[in-house]
Amino acid sequence: MTESGEAEAVYPPTTAVSRRIAAHTETVRANRRWWDGAADAYQAEHGDFLGDQRFTWGPEGVDEADLRLLGEVRNRRVLEIGCGAGQCSRWLTARGAWAVGLELSAGQLRHSRRLDHSTGVPVRVVHADAQRLPFVDGLFDIVCSAYGAYPFLQDLAGAFSEAYRVLRTGGRMVFAVAHPIRWCFLDEPGDGGLVAVHSYFDRRAYVEEDGDGAATYVEHHHTIGDWVRAIHSAGLDLLDVIEPEWPAGNHNAWGGWSPLRGRLLPGTAIFVTRRPPSEAPTERPH
Repeated sequence: MTESGEAEAVYPPTTAVSRRIAAHTETVRANRRWWDGAADAYQAEHGDFLGDQRFTWGPEGVDEADLRLLGEVRNRRVLEIGCGAGQCSRWLTARGAWAVGLELSAGQLRHSRRLDHSTGVPVRVVHADAQRLPFVDGLFDIVCSAYGAYPFLQDLAGAFSEAYRVLRTGGRMVFAVAHPIRWCFLDEPGDGGLVAVHSYFDRRAYVEEDGDGAATYVEHHHTIGDWVRAIHSAGLDLLDVIEPEWPAGNHNAWGGWSPLRGRLLPGTAIFVTRRPPSEAPTERPH
């Protein structure tokens, strides 16, 4: 905590930023440590916006209560990938879903336990990697993720194949990520973030490094086409891609997301997919 009583992030020491290839093991190690250190400050800064039991799809503040992309959730088994403090899973639980939140960061899960007590709506959580889901085949009716895990993965097809595996036949998977076009621009909410400075086609990861060149934070960039191909290769059907417009009533800036940029550029992409309701053997993923 700072002298003013505010939560203070405890980030790994970072001395350089690069664009380079980062393997899965390096990415997981770096991001688990980063999010464990950042959890307190993240929840303190964004907790009011996220709410204690709210399902919002991204910084635009567009909620599942309005979009209803998941369909009926009551009595459905729902897995949330990258649940953070479990706000979305808690919203689902309060509406009658059997929800489970999966999260890489133990620091974030501490806040989930805190919200369990303060709201009286506990959620089931699992501390695990999104590319190795610890669940039996076909367990869930719905898999969802709101900016959780997928932006930090290199092997999308592998992660989506895991989601496919744990979904029942006909089950729905919906996930939101930062819109790929944002990678062309600086992560600034003002005028400086309106000028394209990077190639959209540069798939190298954004990597923060310590003095020895080891990754301390990693995000992976994938184009819209990359996301679509990974969905298809996992055996999922792509039903829709939603690019929410910035709502007039949202005056909140979140990092590079802001009303100024939101009026001109998409900030979020929401992919609506499903495991096909009927599958011929030749259509199953390998």
